[in-house]
Amino acid sequence: MVKLDLVPKISSMEAYSALFGAGDRNIALIEQETGTAIALRADRVEISGSENDVLIARDVLEKLMELSASGEETDRTRIRYALELRRSGRLEDMDELLSDVVAVTYRGKPIKAKTLGQRNYVDMMRRNQLTFAVGPAGTGKTYLAIAMAVMALKNREVERIVLTRPAVEAGEKLGFLPGDLTQKVDPYLRPLYDALYDMMGVDSYQKLFERGTVEIAPLAYMRGRTLSECFVILDEAQNTTPEQMKMFLTRFGAGSRAVVTGDLTQVDLPMFKKSGLADAVEVLSGVEGIAVSMLKEGDVVRNELVQRIVRAYANRPLQAQKPQTGEADQ
Repeated sequence: MVKLDLVPKISSMEAYSALFGAGDRNIALIEQETGTAIALRADRVEISGSENDVLIARDVLEKLMELSASGEETDRTRIRYALELRRSGRLEDMDELLSDVVAVTYRGKPIKAKTLGQRNYVDMMRRNQLTFAVGPAGTGKTYLAIAMAVMALKNREVERIVLTRPAVEAGEKLGFLPGDLTQKVDPYLRPLYDALYDMMGVDSYQKLFERGTVEIAPLAYMRGRTLSECFVILDEAQNTTPEQMKMFLTRFGAGSRAVVTGDLTQVDLPMFKKSGLADAVEVLSGVEGIAVSMLKEGDVVRNELVQRIVRAYANRPLQAQKPQTGEADQ
C-alpha cells in the first residue's frame, strides 16, 4: 500500500468544485477506475493504493487540474479519456487539445476538439479539399464540420455554406408526414439547423439564409448543380447509394471544400443495398487531396451513456448484427 499527497493547483473554489464534481462524483470515478482511495483534505489530496494505481490517479488528477485551471470543462467522459491516455502513455498529448480553437460560437464559447481523434479530424479538414468522417454517434462529426464551415465563411475562404442530407426514411414514411416536400424533409435537416444556431445565433443564420449564403437542402436537390466557392457538408452519408455519392462528389466547382460524415453502423438503406459512404471510402482512400478520418468509441463526447451504448452494439455477436453495408456477400 502506497500513500501519496497531492496539492491541488486550483485558484478558485468554482474551478475546484467543477473538477471534483457534485458530491465528489468525479473523484469517485477515478477511485473506481484505478482501484485507489482518494481523500480530500483542506489543502491536499491524499491518494492510497498500489504504487502503479496511485501514480495513474495522481497523473490524471494533475492533468485535470491543468485543464480546470485553464477553464476547460471536466466531465466523466473526459476523465475516462484521460485515464485511457495515461494507461497508453499518451497523457501529455491532451495538451494539444488546449491550444487549438476550431471556432467560436456567437456567445463567445471556444469550440475545441475534445479527443485526439477529433483533433486529427480537424487537421484533415484543414489540409484536404475533401474529408470523410466515419464514426459512431456522438463523436462530433457533424458539429466540428459545421464549425469549420462557419469559420471558413467568416475568414472569407468561401462565399457560401451548403449543407445536405439524404432524406432516407428510418421507420417513417415521408408520404405520411404533413406539408409539401420542403416541409416533409425539414425534420431530416433539423440537426443541421441546431448546429448552425449554436454557431451563429438564430438571427444571423436567418439573415445569411435569406441571402443564400447558407443553404440547407436534401441531397436530391444537388443534382445538376456546380458548387463553387462553397464549404459543402454531406451529413448522414451512410444512407446514400453509390450512385448518389458519385453524383454529390462530382458537384464541386473551383474553390470548394467538402466534408462527408456518416456512421456505417446506422445504415437505413434497403437490405443488400451497399452504402455509398462505404463504397466511396473504399474507392477513394489514398487519392491525393482526400482524407478519411475513422473516429472510434473513445471519441464519443456526447454522453458517457452513448459510449456504453456504442460499445454494447459493437460487442454484439456478429451473427446477430444487420449487414453494415447492405452487401449480400457479407
